[in-house]
Amino acid sequence: MKLENANILITGGTLGIGHATAKLLIESGANVAITGRDEKRTHKAARDIGALPITADVANPEDVKRTFKTFMNEYGKLDALINNAGIGVSKRVEELTVEDFQRIYSVNVFGAAMMAGRAAEIFKKQNHGNIINIGSTAALKGYEGGSIYASSKAALRSMTQSWQAELRKYNVRVMLINPSEVTTAFGQEDRQERESQPNKLRGEEIAWAIKSALQMDNRGFIPEHSVWATNPY
Repeated sequence: MKLENANILITGGTLGIGHATAKLLIESGANVAITGRDEKRTHKAARDIGALPITADVANPEDVKRTFKTFMNEYGKLDALINNAGIGVSKRVEELTVEDFQRIYSVNVFGAAMMAGRAAEIFKKQNHGNIINIGSTAALKGYEGGSIYASSKAALRSMTQSWQAELRKYNVRVMLINPSEVTTAFGQEDRQERESQPNKLRGEEIAWAIKSALQMDNRGFIPEHSVWATNPY
């Protein structure tokens, strides 16, 4: 895929991986729209890098519809959806509640699925397109306190595989990127970015993996790719 003048939609693009990816893709010549739930933060983040801001919550079906309407009205064509929006919580098994599962799954699973469904409709008509889901290495191996988050990313991994089976015949590439721990605002209640550490992953490493996956010639794709810090100890 050529990134020059490609039209790309990134959910959760105001901070961390989403923002780093938007910046890198714009620098590579792509037209990028980012979504975020906070209007002020979304507009500032978009202004800083030259993206189109769309204030929206992927967990809200009406917002999902409006997101695609806004995007298509602006660009007329969609080349790639990057399902990056995600939230997490850490709780021991005896502390789990249905409400916690519903809150996390509404974004990480249901929201990602609704975004992908809308994108798939467009891609089938175009007979080409790309979906990149941002998973987690937590989906490959659970961790203490990770019942909700890890299982939500395992669900996303399974959905990715199902969408691959459904959409390859329409020349649609569906890819999963699994970051290990990244020093972003993820999991922070105040949504403030954590300070970068020399031996830990940044959003930039994941952005590089996303860009590389997209740039492979359209005749091939990477179904799943995990990114680990070389020496985080």
